[in-house]
Amino acid sequence: MADDQPRGSRLIDLVAVMDTLRQQCPWDARQTHESLAPHLLEETYEAIDALAAGDQAAFRDELGDVLLQVVFHARVAQERTDGTGYTIDDVADGIIAKLTRRHPHVFGDVAVSGPDEVKQNWDAIKAAERAAVSDGPVSALDGVPMTQPALSLAAQLLRRAERAGAPADLARLEGVPAVSDLGSQLFALVAQARLEGLDPELELRAAARAYDALVRDWEASRPDEP
Repeated sequence: MADDQPRGSRLIDLVAVMDTLRQQCPWDARQTHESLAPHLLEETYEAIDALAAGDQAAFRDELGDVLLQVVFHARVAQERTDGTGYTIDDVADGIIAKLTRRHPHVFGDVAVSGPDEVKQNWDAIKAAERAAVSDGPVSALDGVPMTQPALSLAAQLLRRAERAGAPADLARLEGVPAVSDLGSQLFALVAQARLEGLDPELELRAAARAYDALVRDWEASRPDEP
């Protein structure tokens, strides 16, 4: 990008490229939110893998792939005529409004003592937003995606419950007949990771990568079979 171009100008070019692909490429033209969903998940995982590997160039490229998915979904939504459509500008407007609303210490006159209070205010504002649109009881666990990987799901549930002030002993899952001993032990490990400030999903992924390397080394060291 040229030095005299404002930051973000290439995002406009990306939107134009996506418009062209949607109109002229047979594959891009037939995609739906549902057909694109696996790609959104895969590209996110690939970005995390590049970050974990410490490959900053690959991470940049993978972020581009994730960004493409956002632009692609917005382009698909733009074509709807049933009143549910929206554009990439609507997506950007929504996140700008949310960030502005949840940072009153930056865009308003709220004073904070540090990052912990920033997080507390964020949670309080988010809870108020949920209450405003809910017809029933509001839970701190509302909005947690239950289809995410089990380790990250458990960690997010524990994180939300902890911020809501839930008793720590609930995480022991004592007396819950639907949970096996192994399930309880795995959940306890996630809780322990939280206490140590670790992300259990990332820790297990690191262990899996280490195991992958060990197995490959073992395979390479084996004598060739006749």
